[in-house]
Amino acid sequence: MPGLISDTMNTIIKKIFKAENFTDLIKHLLYIGIITVLIVLSVFYFYLPVSSHHGESITVPNIVGLVYDDLDEFLTDRNFRFEVSEDSGYNSSYPALAVLKQYPEPGQKVKENRKIFLTLNALNPPSIRMPRLIDGTLSFAERVLESYGLLRGELIYEADPARNAVLDQLYNGETIEPGTLLPKGSTIDLVIGDGIGKVIFEMPDARGLDLEEARILILGSNLEVGEIHYIDAPEEVPGTVVSQSPQPEIMVRIGRSVNLWIAGEAPSEELPNNEE
Repeated sequence: MPGLISDTMNTIIKKIFKAENFTDLIKHLLYIGIITVLIVLSVFYFYLPVSSHHGESITVPNIVGLVYDDLDEFLTDRNFRFEVSEDSGYNSSYPALAVLKQYPEPGQKVKENRKIFLTLNALNPPSIRMPRLIDGTLSFAERVLESYGLLRGELIYEADPARNAVLDQLYNGETIEPGTLLPKGSTIDLVIGDGIGKVIFEMPDARGLDLEEARILILGSNLEVGEIHYIDAPEEVPGTVVSQSPQPEIMVRIGRSVNLWIAGEAPSEELPNNEE
C-alpha cells in the first residue's frame, strides 16, 4: 500500500511538472493554483478551528471585591489565568488586597485559559495632605473631600450668620490643620454656620470709635445702626462715639437698632436729618 501511494504521487507530480508545450504549462499552473487554494482552505476551515477550539468561548466572571487569597481557586475552576498589576489603588469600601479593577471586564466572551489582568486594593491606605476647607461653603468642602479620597463625617452646626459656611474641620474630634498628613479614606467632621448667629449676645462697645468704625462694628454684629445724634462734648475727640443705646454688655438680640451720640457738630450734609 505505501508503495502504491508513493507511485501515484510520483505520477501526479510528473504529470504536473512535465510540460511538452505551452498548453501543458498553463494546465500545470492551473493545477498548482487549485492545489494551493485547497491547502489554504483546509488550514483555515479544518485545522485552525480544531486546534484553537474555534467558536468555543466562556463568559468573564465579575471578580471585583474578591480578595487575593480566593483568586487562584476561583479562576482556575473557571479555566482562567490571572496577573496582578504592580500598581495598586485604594478604596475604603473594599478590604485590603481585594480586586478593584479587572480586564477583560465582566460579561465579555473570551476563549478558555484567557488571562485576566487585575488591580488590587492597597494593603495600607496612602497618606495625603489635609486640604483647607475653612471659609468655604459646605458644597465646596464636600467636593474637595471626595476628590482627596476623604469621607465627610458629622455636620456640627454653630451660631454664625454665614449659612453653611465651614467654620472648622475636625479629625477624631480635634481641629486638623491644612497640610497635615492623614490616611486616605479618613472621616472629616465639619463645623458649619447655621445662618442665624447668636440670637442673644452682649452689646458690643462702640464708644471711642469714629462713626464709620462704629457702623462696621454694629453691622458686623448683626445689629442695625439707628438714630445718630451730635452733641456738644468739648472733652471728647470730635467725631467719636460718646454714648450708645443699648449700653455695652447689655444682652441684645440680632437685628436690634443701636442709637449713637457723636461728639461735635454734624457734618453739613447731615444737618437736615440729624440736627436736634
